[in-house]
Amino acid sequence: MNTFQTAAGSVSGFQLCFRSMYHTGHGYVFPCDAHGQVNLDALSEKALNNYLFARGVVGREFFTPAVECALH
Repeated sequence: MNTFQTAAGSVSGFQLCFRSMYHTGHGYVFPCDAHGQVNLDALSEKALNNYLFARGVVGREFFTPAVECALH
C-alpha cells in the first residue's frame, strides 16, 4: 500500500517526492516548481512541519528528494 502524505495546492505540474528508505511506498509529496523549489508560504502549518522534517532526515529516513511531474 502506498502511504504518501501530500500537500494540496499543486498548480505548477511538479512535485517534490521524499521516499522512505525503509518502507516502500511511504513518504511525502509537496508541490514545487520544475527546479524542486517549494513555496513554503503556500503550505499549511502541518505541511510545512512535514516538509521541514522530511528535509531534515534525508539520508537517514528518506532518500534524496526527486522532482516529478504531478499526476492530475
